[in-house]
Amino acid sequence: MGKGKRERPDRLGEKLAEIRMRLGLSQNEMLRFLGLDDKLTREELSAYERGVREPSLLTLLRYARMTSLSVEVFIDDEVELPAKLPPRR
Repeated sequence: MGKGKRERPDRLGEKLAEIRMRLGLSQNEMLRFLGLDDKLTREELSAYERGVREPSLLTLLRYARMTSLSVEVFIDDEVELPAKLPPRR
C-alpha cells in the first residue's frame, strides 16, 4: 500500500452543498436531518461543502441513506445528481 495522497472526488463538496440547498436546510438543520448534530459542527459541515475536508465514509453513508441516493452519486465526479431529489423523510 502506497503512502501517496489518496485520490479524492473533485465535486463531492459541491454535491453535498447542492443537496442541502435543494432540501432547503441550513447547515445546522442538515446536521439534525442526518442525525449528526451531536457528532459534527456546522463548521465541519461547511468544510465538507467547500471541499476543504472530506467526510468520513459513515457520514457519506448517512447522506446516501437519508436522500435515498447511491453513494456512487456522491463520489463519482461523472455522475450528476438527479434532477429531483426524493422527498425529505
